[in-house]
Amino acid sequence: KKSEVSEVMTKADMKPKSMHRAKTWSDDVENLYRFQQAGYRDEVEYKQVKQVDEVECWPETGFVKKLQRRDNTFYYYNRQRECEDKDVRKVKVYVY
Repeated sequence: KKSEVSEVMTKADMKPKSMHRAKTWSDDVENLYRFQQAGYRDEVEYKQVKQVDEVECWPETGFVKKLQRRDNTFYYYNRQRECEDKDVRKVKVYVY
């Protein structure tokens, strides 16, 4: 059985195995768009860098509500979709 320390180390060392571009919009692509706008690869990297357990989300939609950039300024997001169709192909989807 793994200790809590080794589990935390494993999570901290998580690196993606591959990456592809999003082709169609989805809730997951929307949240990835928000993380990448704030300067992070995805939720995993955000949690590692900011050392938080949870990301603040809108209860109605599940979309990310607020993110802190690396320079400690905040991005605030709307309840509705923000990733327009023209931006979907810019979103990088990482596979772990």
